[in-house]
Amino acid sequence: MRKKQNTAYGVIGLGRFGSALAVMLAQAGKEVIVIDRDESRVREMRQYTEHAFVSDNLTGETLREIGIQNCDVVVICIGEKVDVSILTTMCVIEMGVPKVIAKARSEEQGAVLKKLGAEVVYPERDMALRLGKRLISSTFLDYVSLCNSVEIRQIQLPEQLVGKTVEEINIRKKYKLNIIALERDSETDIEITPDDRFQAGDVLVVIGKVDNIDAFENTF
Repeated sequence: MRKKQNTAYGVIGLGRFGSALAVMLAQAGKEVIVIDRDESRVREMRQYTEHAFVSDNLTGETLREIGIQNCDVVVICIGEKVDVSILTTMCVIEMGVPKVIAKARSEEQGAVLKKLGAEVVYPERDMALRLGKRLISSTFLDYVSLCNSVEIRQIQLPEQLVGKTVEEINIRKKYKLNIIALERDSETDIEITPDDRFQAGDVLVVIGKVDNIDAFENTF
């Protein structure tokens, strides 16, 4: 595959995580290379991308023949086999791919992958955290984790705040949080003013330290 002006992606490993990611990218119109040792998985992916390859040997030579070095982003989804994951990640980084993301199943595996220069994701852990937050909070909807313990979180408006204005709840001063969006009736408003008055069913999108967001939710 020759590199084009649009961002090209590589997905190595077509388990549940890798397959879902590759399908999403392909359906979004992105150019995607996928690689897996399981022929049936690769065959399934060929309805989404013509660049689907079967390979049980993820050496640098094999990856170059496939064209992984031409990708702008490569995601390595081989969390189960730690040695293969590490060696493949090292090969892809050495090829000079600008952004390499690797799936990890443990902190130890993630630490090694980070030292190699990869960005690390923990799909199973992140899903468990989402579920746990939903179970312990009646207002929690979803979140995006940023660096330094900062989150962007969706929160169902507590009943106690219905009818109050942004200025009245004073969330910035009391909890050091910023409201970056307000979701109402399937529409999202990002131009929040102090005079905006909350309604039942509103969803707040806030950004701030995790501890501060938790404190806000626990108050209600």
